[in-house]
Amino acid sequence: MSSSAQHHPDAPTTPGIPRAATVLLLRPGTDSPAPEVFTITRHTALAFSAGVSAFPGGRIDAADALPADFWAGTDLVDWGLRLQLEPDTAGMVLAGVVRETFEETGVLLARHRDGRPVDAATLAALPDDARRRVEDHELDFATLLAEHGLHPDAGGLRALSRWVTPEGEPRRYDTYFFLAALPDGQEPGTLSFEGADSRWTTATAALEDFRAGIHQLMPPTWAQFRALAGAPDLDSALATGGTLEPVQPTVASRKPRRIIDFPGHEDFAVDLAAALAAGSSAASGPSA
Repeated sequence: MSSSAQHHPDAPTTPGIPRAATVLLLRPGTDSPAPEVFTITRHTALAFSAGVSAFPGGRIDAADALPADFWAGTDLVDWGLRLQLEPDTAGMVLAGVVRETFEETGVLLARHRDGRPVDAATLAALPDDARRRVEDHELDFATLLAEHGLHPDAGGLRALSRWVTPEGEPRRYDTYFFLAALPDGQEPGTLSFEGADSRWTTATAALEDFRAGIHQLMPPTWAQFRALAGAPDLDSALATGGTLEPVQPTVASRKPRRIIDFPGHEDFAVDLAAALAAGSSAASGPSA
């Protein structure tokens, strides 16, 4: 990073929109070198994005502002440049995606203070109810990390894209999408209450399932799969470049259908039409 580099203003595209973060957990393919992505099917009873396929993640909380010592060895100024945020806010986004991944899957994207990665033995040493207590705000995530000598593994995260929910939607988020390799010795566990089911899938298979009406994809999720579809292996997927300029779809009603305008929307419309023709209730809403 150049010494003359300046960080970007710390503001969402539209003031007042809460930030969120989500992660595409990747592992080497089981049947081919193409990487697989961990995907959750959200419960149909949820108020937001019910029944759709999504990635682990959620809203950034005030408690995600971790003390400075958690970021030893992490250049938050550089992360601020990448995410177009003030360094402290970038740290909150990074901490939030690590916390949400742990809450929803049990995978902990963290390291010991001496640099050792979290493994199965580390997870076994955590209290059995740690995930639930963090998710229910009974246990502060920073406290859990500190008690076990851990800190977020920002070095294992790759920023992929940023999407802002369109105007007019009942719930809006300014969402940062990240990539991360599944840590050695860890596997997703029992899902949180938000997840009805889960699967590992290649990006290509996920898009094919969407077109076949098997799984529902919102436009941001579809776009992340599309970005990874050409990656031949895990390393290539982790090197996938993305712009952090916010994508904010616009929505217009043009009879007889609803038009969603975002990069690649023409291809999404083709895939959605195929899904609907196959009998799917695939969501066409543009929420992030």
